Amino acid sequence: MSASAATPRKLAALIIPVCIAGLGVLVAAAYDFATSGHTVRDLAGIAALTAAATLAERFPVPISPEGGGVLSLTFVFAVAAIVLYGWAAGALLLLAATAIVQLAQHRPLERIAYNVAVLALVALAAGVLIAPIHGDTVGATVARVVIAATADNVVNVLLICAAMALSTGANYVGLVRSNTRATIIPFAFMASAALMLVVLWERSPLLSIALVGPLLAISLYQRSTHRALRAMRLALTDPLTGLGNHRHFHERLQRELQTAEEQATPLTLCFVDVDDFKNINDRFGHPSGDRVLSQVAGKLRQGGEAFRLGGDEFALLLVDHDEGAALAAANSIVERIGALGLDHIGSVTVSAGLATFPVQGHGRDELIRLADSALYWAKEHGKNRVSRYRPDVVQLAELKRVAAGPDRAARYRAAASLAKAVDARDTYTGSHSERVSQCAARIAVRLGLDVEQVELTRLAGSLHDLGKLAIPEEILRKAGALTDSERLVLERHPQIGFRMLDSLGVDPVASIVLHHHERWDGTGYPDGLRGDLIPLGARIIFVADAFDAMTSDRVYRASLSREEALAELERCSGTQFDPAIVDAFAEELELLAPEAPALEAVVA
Repeated sequence: MSASAATPRKLAALIIPVCIAGLGVLVAAAYDFATSGHTVRDLAGIAALTAAATLAERFPVPISPEGGGVLSLTFVFAVAAIVLYGWAAGALLLLAATAIVQLAQHRPLERIAYNVAVLALVALAAGVLIAPIHGDTVGATVARVVIAATADNVVNVLLICAAMALSTGANYVGLVRSNTRATIIPFAFMASAALMLVVLWERSPLLSIALVGPLLAISLYQRSTHRALRAMRLALTDPLTGLGNHRHFHERLQRELQTAEEQATPLTLCFVDVDDFKNINDRFGHPSGDRVLSQVAGKLRQGGEAFRLGGDEFALLLVDHDEGAALAAANSIVERIGALGLDHIGSVTVSAGLATFPVQGHGRDELIRLADSALYWAKEHGKNRVSRYRPDVVQLAELKRVAAGPDRAARYRAAASLAKAVDARDTYTGSHSERVSQCAARIAVRLGLDVEQVELTRLAGSLHDLGKLAIPEEILRKAGALTDSERLVLERHPQIGFRMLDSLGVDPVASIVLHHHERWDGTGYPDGLRGDLIPLGARIIFVADAFDAMTSDRVYRASLSREEALAELERCSGTQFDPAIVDAFAEELELLAPEAPALEAVVA
């Protein structure tokens, strides 16, 4: 629970009634204890158990290497007090031990109040359940201890998990199950210790001193084991957020992939990146940035096993999540983070990318690459959103990586791969973008352009339809004529392609793609440029694109012959197409054998 005064309304709806009920129980316990007529020996015994419980509360026994699970040996002395002296004595013992230690540790007052109230209800429940059991037989003693210990564990787990679920948004049933699994064995051991303490106490309180050695040994052993496990965990943990680090992520991903493969179950990898995190650090300082990362990490824990890979990059393993379930989970995380109010910073958004085994990636490295590419797509298309992997996403990310590099061949390979992804969504048969690219390169050579201009034209030809990746497939594959609204959507693809390419830093190519549907007479789109104002590469690609479209089979018409297509180009020369480029293309076409199915490149 947070120390903040802004306690969530749902959490307050739990804390307030529990605290009121706990206060009532403590008042009743004080009255019952004061009117019960305890002997001096009883008071001395209760005081000794309270002192021991307070010492145990000060030095709890860790039960998990994560540090979030500790179990106090106060349980042993509280159960013994309830069985030996009644529920009221147990409630007051727990009040004293818990309040003294937690106040000394400066814990939030609302947390102390809730914990004390829960323990008061624990003592009452245990007392009510063992009240009908009478007698001093071994069976009666064992029954009272077992029932009191069980009541303590059950009530404590149910109420503490309720507060955790409301404060973090985690699943309540899942929390109860995980906490029960984590504590059931330690509680069983401590119930056995409580039984021995009761038996020895009933024989002679001095004999109970014999339990000090075993309990101390257990505590020391558990604490040393915990330190060793914690040291191992720290090597796998990000110190700022408490999430698994980069090394831990790779180990867990490999392990979960093996499990998913063996059990034939899906596994989705989700990469999450804070949007514009550099601006947050620049405006508000790195301490504020660290707080943002901690808040984001807290929300990621609610969605699955989370890791911080470095900087503002996180990963989430969604076990047994297929594409649909993973998309819903990731969208929920993005929405929860977007709803955070972070003091003076305001709202923060994240983007997420998903890749699912075995539908997309198989190996660890491949799944990472696909999820990373999907994340890039989400960042490039508005941020604050989730993107699932698509083949074109991978190729665009690859093109971005090589666009600014010196390896021209790598850039062309990436462009060719991306062009195939574009063509797979359109109605052309074969490799339309590749054919346009090769044809445009031949025209550029025929026009006498230098090698660099030829290569830029070739690259632009490969990517001229890149913007169609954002066009709905039902429009691209529609068998009949497009409606006016559908045509307007389709005619946006040059601008979309331009924005995608402009972000890669290849300005000449982006400009050519933007204007490859401009007409010589100025009636084209998107800007209505005319004549020589249209980039030369765009005019070349317009001719090559039109020729390939006419000579390719479409769902709504058969292809034209090369002669018919050339005749149509010449008919529209001077209105739709640049006459000089149509003439150059006609000359180039004459060099090809009549049976050649496609234009071949002459530039390596």
